[in-house]
Amino acid sequence: MKQMIIFVLNDLDKSADLLEAWEAAGARGITCINTTGLGNLRNTAEIADIPFYLSLADILKSKQHHHCTFFTVVDSENLLEKLIEVAQDVTGGLDAPNTGILFTIPVSSVYGMSSDNSMAKNQKKTQ
Repeated sequence: MKQMIIFVLNDLDKSADLLEAWEAAGARGITCINTTGLGNLRNTAEIADIPFYLSLADILKSKQHHHCTFFTVVDSENLLEKLIEVAQDVTGGLDAPNTGILFTIPVSSVYGMSSDNSMAKNQKKTQ
């Protein structure tokens, strides 16, 4: 069964390492977005001495990104396990505090995700 793997990485300096390692492990179509969590917003609000309960507009205007969130869909259990192992290696272990969080979600349908063979055929057609 296909799975989506979602990984929120706390250490921005490890983002490039994770992308390269996931790609080397065989992941395709990795998406990375800059994100922040409620804990970081709370700390920013306390430090700036402004109310904790920020409006949605304030959150969306914030230029602060404290995490990178990566996600991709994989079509094999072996690849899923490889990506989890790579994330553990890059972070030094997700059991350590403030490293990140990783979880998977079963995916029942995927559109636009090609197999390796069809991608190779499409490349030959365009050449």
